[in-house]
Amino acid sequence: MTKFAEDFQGASEEKAFDLDHRRIINFNIGRYHTAVERGLSKLVNLEASKRKAHVIKWKVMENLDKLLPEFEANFQRRGGKVIWANDAEEATEEILKIVRRSGAKTVIKSKSMTTEEIHLNEFLEEHHIESIESDLGEYIVQLLGQKPYHIVTPAMHLSKEDIAKLFHEKFGTPPDATPEQLTLKARELLREKYTSADIGITGANFLIADTGSISLTENEGNARLSTTFPKIHIAIAGIEKLIPSISDLDLFLPLLSTHGTGQNLTVYNTILGGPRQEGETDGPEEMYVILLDNGRTELLAHKEQRQGLYCIRCGACLNACPVYKNVGGHTYQTTYSGPIGSVITPHFKGMEEFKHLSYASSLCGKCTEVCPVKIDIHKMLLLNRRDAVKEGLSPKAETLGWKGWKRAMLKRSWMDMVGGKMKNLILKTFFKKSWGKYRDMPEVAEKSFSKQWKEGRGKR
Repeated sequence: MTKFAEDFQGASEEKAFDLDHRRIINFNIGRYHTAVERGLSKLVNLEASKRKAHVIKWKVMENLDKLLPEFEANFQRRGGKVIWANDAEEATEEILKIVRRSGAKTVIKSKSMTTEEIHLNEFLEEHHIESIESDLGEYIVQLLGQKPYHIVTPAMHLSKEDIAKLFHEKFGTPPDATPEQLTLKARELLREKYTSADIGITGANFLIADTGSISLTENEGNARLSTTFPKIHIAIAGIEKLIPSISDLDLFLPLLSTHGTGQNLTVYNTILGGPRQEGETDGPEEMYVILLDNGRTELLAHKEQRQGLYCIRCGACLNACPVYKNVGGHTYQTTYSGPIGSVITPHFKGMEEFKHLSYASSLCGKCTEVCPVKIDIHKMLLLNRRDAVKEGLSPKAETLGWKGWKRAMLKRSWMDMVGGKMKNLILKTFFKKSWGKYRDMPEVAEKSFSKQWKEGRGKR
């Protein structure tokens, strides 16, 4: 068992029985479910929309080699610059080159899971560059020195009392400050950062091929401020974020907002197509888009599992997952947690170290049911398990155990050779630990069904 798997098991057990953690998560996810149910009820023929989105993303993955150069050419036509990065190291080094060439000292960031994926904040800190998160949830977890807990709501694991305590310790606000007061304090602290930052860094919800633009969707306006004041704007996006046409936003933006937060449409939806043009009054003097691979082509090569790249990062599968709701986001030790993270992380970061995530599922199928682009998530988890076995990554004891089980199951006399009492003793001796200390071992009947059937027929 790898260190990641051991840590996951230990942290999961701790969080599953942390009643305060469960109370906060159940409260926050409960509010989410109420909002989403209301939002989805306003969509006409939701199933048809999901099928259409699935087909569009399928076409994108089948034509990435054509759509990526199309995006690049159209973006460059308006003065933007495209950088291709094979991995996190290349992406961060390219960002550092831009920072040093411009003489920048400060960076303002809007919410971006891709920058979390490449550990950008830590990288910039190592090179003595101040990097401030401008999304309120991201800002809170940055102050705590934590990673985002959730794809959409980074501070979901914290109560308003936790945040009030944090702001009291950091900024001297009243210990019983209201959410409104805390938001005002954050606005006061961040406003100066927008106007003084040298570089603004964002992600991209969608890359639009036919216009060479990026689409950003948010609720706080921080992405707009991060891209308006600084002289340089860097957008970092995975190569799978492509959609063919700007007209596709008519489908994808409502699907993202309703499944992400329950809104009909998020408050701020911005399309950026390059640096400030002649005659325009705001916007950056330079704009870069970094197209990140970082394991995506590895997943693309798996024809059965490439559906994982269709994900639009709405977070719906996390909120539906009974495992995630009990063990929380930090236990996964990955950028992308929950069901979709368990699908894509073994391909992004290595099957050997992260195959255990594909087993952290009850396979109830709720994740697949709620996905707005109809990714067959629970099937992908099974396929990951299959691949882990094919690659010989299962422990030897497990492999031998299954071979013995298969051999016994194929021959009735072998199954009946050992009585129920002996089977129960074997289960308790060798499988109690793996079964879990909080669950009772199943009791095997003293006589097999086969023997009971024969005895029953003889009595007629």
